[in-house]
Amino acid sequence: MQLREITDDNRKRVRALRVRREQRRFVASVTESLEDAAAEPEARPWARAVYLGDEPVGFVMLSWNAPDYFLWRLLVDKRYQGRGIGRAVLTRIADLVREEGADELLTSYEPGPGDPGPFYRKFGFEPTGEVDDDGEIVLRLPLSPPGAGSNR
Repeated sequence: MQLREITDDNRKRVRALRVRREQRRFVASVTESLEDAAAEPEARPWARAVYLGDEPVGFVMLSWNAPDYFLWRLLVDKRYQGRGIGRAVLTRIADLVREEGADELLTSYEPGPGDPGPFYRKFGFEPTGEVDDDGEIVLRLPLSPPGAGSNR
């Protein structure tokens, strides 16, 4: 699994990635995500395509706004779900953020039937007790310092 920049060469293929129909209410499209990033440059968006070999299989976007790092979007294409790609992406993102000196990674999700909450909690995210202005539940992943061993 590799994280690659989104360029003119791969943008069309990355924008074509789709989640399953029942997941659409929880996960914005790549196109919408990139539009949100362009509209909020103060959030310091960091977007990457997720590749397996030469095939884009997912998308991830963070708000790279030290000291707060926020997992803004995570999407694995419907054809590639259930293969551990989401977990591999989260592991890589957690490592990158930890290397920046962060002690936690935040994210949020909209609650409802089939929401991604169980996926995040299984990975090690914990509810903060906060609900954001959009009604999303805020989670945090505690990160151990580099070299101190993984918390997963």
